[in-house]
Amino acid sequence: MTQKTERTDVESNLWRKKVDNSFFRHKGTTVPRWVAQGWDLEKYFPDRKGFLGKKDPASVAEIRFKRKIYSAHVTTSHPAKRANKVHRLWFPDEIVEEMKSIFNMSYMRDIESALRGDKSDIEKDIPFWEFVDIEFIAAKKLFKLTAHYTHEPYFPELFKHLGGSPALKTIEDLIFGKKEFRIHKQDWKSFDLLDTEIGATNVIYYLADTKNSEIYIGEAENLISRLHQHKKTNSNWELYRYEKLPNSVTKIIRVALERMTIRSYAAFLSNQGDVRTLDISRFSLANKKIDN
Repeated sequence: MTQKTERTDVESNLWRKKVDNSFFRHKGTTVPRWVAQGWDLEKYFPDRKGFLGKKDPASVAEIRFKRKIYSAHVTTSHPAKRANKVHRLWFPDEIVEEMKSIFNMSYMRDIESALRGDKSDIEKDIPFWEFVDIEFIAAKKLFKLTAHYTHEPYFPELFKHLGGSPALKTIEDLIFGKKEFRIHKQDWKSFDLLDTEIGATNVIYYLADTKNSEIYIGEAENLISRLHQHKKTNSNWELYRYEKLPNSVTKIIRVALERMTIRSYAAFLSNQGDVRTLDISRFSLANKKIDN
């Protein structure tokens, strides 16, 4: 099944771009010469002798996507093997994450290709295509992105949870060689979704009771089992969120991070310790053990 958004709000010359791995891996896309000429990019993003880098103020642009405005860049280079200059549009991380969610099937297919070592024609093995419409509003140096054609996931609920899961992000880190220290953050979720969590181990977690305006912070090796324990002793917890720490982080460090986080929250929320607080919210900190 596919979903198609009919366009009635086109503002400028439109480039219907197939979603490919350049979106997810390189956080940008090469602009074809005919598109660059139609948008007159050389006029609005002037280069110096065929080169324009991201650090140059002349490269700065904006992107409108899902009713939000993001910063972006247009760069120019002239590779030795190319007859003409090459323009590239670069996306910020926030848009890349949005694209992973909206074009979920293309993102999963790219992960599959990487796991295979990119040794096969993945689009022939798993044939489908998704498209994003890209327009350039010259007067504002603004690129407008609109999801035009999306392929609905075969298992929509599973894909929805897997797409933002730390398990998939960890796999992505491994196959794309992202070796830096990375903590994968999650948004607030209802307790009803707890058993669908994938890869929620070695975490700092947060609980929220909106009725009684309480926040609790803890650490756990296994989030699901730990939060079920909380629910048995206090059924008022409605929401949870967490940060997945790298597997290299030991329990000793995890506990130290937990205590630091609790102490930091106590400085802003009323608490049961002797910590001087700004008390900036109606929420209070439910933790009883707080470092001075």
